[in-house]
Amino acid sequence: MHFVFMGVSGSGKTTVAEHVADRLGLLFAEADTFHPEANIRKMSDGTPLTDEDRGPWLRELASWIGGHHALGKSTVMACSALKREYRELLGEGAPGVHFLHMHGPAEVIWERLEARPDHFMPSALLRSQLETLERLHPDEVGREFDVCVDLDTLYDRVLTYVRDHIRPVVS
Repeated sequence: MHFVFMGVSGSGKTTVAEHVADRLGLLFAEADTFHPEANIRKMSDGTPLTDEDRGPWLRELASWIGGHHALGKSTVMACSALKREYRELLGEGAPGVHFLHMHGPAEVIWERLEARPDHFMPSALLRSQLETLERLHPDEVGREFDVCVDLDTLYDRVLTYVRDHIRPVVS
């Protein structure tokens, strides 16, 4: 199985995904590390990425999922996956991709971003991400998690979800 922790920058997707991967011994990938330098420069300059910018990046992420699926390994990934079409592209990597949406009020996310000056994504792009975000549709596999609960509660809820849905990968 493959679990993509999604949401806007500052939602906690990487923190929670890393915790789950560590606790369950699953492979972890931070999607931001797959961005080409041109995308990072654009975001660092405060320019939102276009769908054309994201396409090759999303295909590479889907390939990463698919490569590990072919090896029989379950994965955890932190990736914004803001639009349904992006999630569909990621899902082409392998069957059984679950999307775990780390979601909370814009004010909470804004505060978190402001406290994180070392990230290449400036907080000014949060508005663009929030405008782009499409919450999970009822027919998409996954669940939304409230990031306003305390971190231990969030960890417990997410770990329960992943444990309830993980099963051996079948090629």
